[in-house]
Amino acid sequence: MPRLLALLLATTLFAADAPKAKTPAAPKPPEPPVYLTEAEAGAVNTDYKLQGEYAHVKMGANVIALGKDEFRLVLFKGGLPGAGWDGTPKIEVDGKRDGETVLFKDNVDSATLADGVLTIKSTGVTLKRIIRHSPTEGLVAPKDATILFDGKNADAFVDGKLDPRGFLEANTKTKQAFTDFKLHLEFFLPFKPLGRGQGRANSGVYLQHRYEVQVLDSFGLKGLDNECGGIYKNSAPSVNMCFPPLQWQTYDIDFTAAKFDQDGKKTGSAYVTVRHNGVVVQDNLELKGATPGGAFKTEVPAPGPFYLQGHGNPVVYRNIWVVAK
Repeated sequence: MPRLLALLLATTLFAADAPKAKTPAAPKPPEPPVYLTEAEAGAVNTDYKLQGEYAHVKMGANVIALGKDEFRLVLFKGGLPGAGWDGTPKIEVDGKRDGETVLFKDNVDSATLADGVLTIKSTGVTLKRIIRHSPTEGLVAPKDATILFDGKNADAFVDGKLDPRGFLEANTKTKQAFTDFKLHLEFFLPFKPLGRGQGRANSGVYLQHRYEVQVLDSFGLKGLDNECGGIYKNSAPSVNMCFPPLQWQTYDIDFTAAKFDQDGKKTGSAYVTVRHNGVVVQDNLELKGATPGGAFKTEVPAPGPFYLQGHGNPVVYRNIWVVAK
């Protein structure tokens, strides 16, 4: 074999055997900005001041900030969810900010938002920005309640941590386990205008570390089982009662555990009623099994702890107490 041909073959074989150079991984996109207080959000992100709930005697509206001067308007006939909405289909329109005004327009109608007033062009109806509070916000624990967190310390939780404001951070569980109970807690969602879906203030309240009541900034969204008030993979909330981020919200949960006979055989399902911001969104719902994500994948007679899911978002809690049934 000619030396030149042999050299070419050897070079080709060597190149085939040599490890291929790895393509550098694409850099991760930066995390969306997160705002923890109204003062911070208002000072840095002017979209925050326009986001919120707007109300009129015959109509309600959600204005959702999506970042980069983009917004979505959701209109409800009759009033806001839980406060007059008649349940008819919502009207959703995207909008863009121009200076201090946001214009929402589709091929049917248009609306403008300025100075805390939303005006519907075709009807001339004006809706003013309001801030609602849950009727159970700050609810005082009854005498027979077990106080889990009152702002003084996190001693009732495993590796519980307080943020600089004195609120309980997510990603912790109770040291005590529970069977049948009534639970009250309050939660606070950060403002993440560029966050989307499950990346927007995700957490969850796990009952017995087994059944998840979803926590998410789903203000103005569809109201699915993986959004606020939903029982994950089981049931969407009957109405989306999620307030805008940076407002305290409440869960009041009535839970009855699954029943078992002496041999450990299941004889009855668990049931749960959830009130989100004072409105029933899950009404004596039968839970046919554990939801994904909890530490306990199956149902057993033993009680279980509450778990406040950590999901990479600075969700915080306060005023947590439980009454055994």
